[in-house]
Amino acid sequence: MSKEIIEAKKVIVDEIAQQLKGAQSAIVVEYRGLSVADVTELRTALREENVGFKVYKNTLVQRAAEQEGMTELSDYLKGPNAIAFGREDAVAPARILAKFAKDHEALVIKAGYVEGKFLPQEEVMEVAKLPNREGMYSMLLAMMKEPVAKFARIIQAVADAKGGEEAAPAAE
Repeated sequence: MSKEIIEAKKVIVDEIAQQLKGAQSAIVVEYRGLSVADVTELRTALREENVGFKVYKNTLVQRAAEQEGMTELSDYLKGPNAIAFGREDAVAPARILAKFAKDHEALVIKAGYVEGKFLPQEEVMEVAKLPNREGMYSMLLAMMKEPVAKFARIIQAVADAKGGEEAAPAAE
């Protein structure tokens, strides 16, 4: 192999390693059997939530994964694969890919990393059920708001009760 080819491959391995390191999540999928239109539809859905989607040679991904300490991915890098990189929302790639896979059986979720933890296919599917970041914030806000609202209702009930007792003697 020529020196130029080796250098070009090193550049790609470094690019993949940077993608893996910088992403909150990276999900490996097999896309065998998807049409160009299907892949375009998937890329559009992923792009809308700032999720990158790239096809690399498996051997280069293996090298980058080893470089980043993500050796578990090697077992899943067989066949035509692509990787979805979640940059802003760790759950977004799993959620979008799982939704797409329901309608397109040719897309197979294999495994991934979410926030530095390796997840096999079954666990990626569990992560996919979680709401997006805004949904989680809404749930947290609702949980924080409820005790305050309950406290306010109790104070109001006490005030109404005291107001009713004082008003009763004045009416007599």
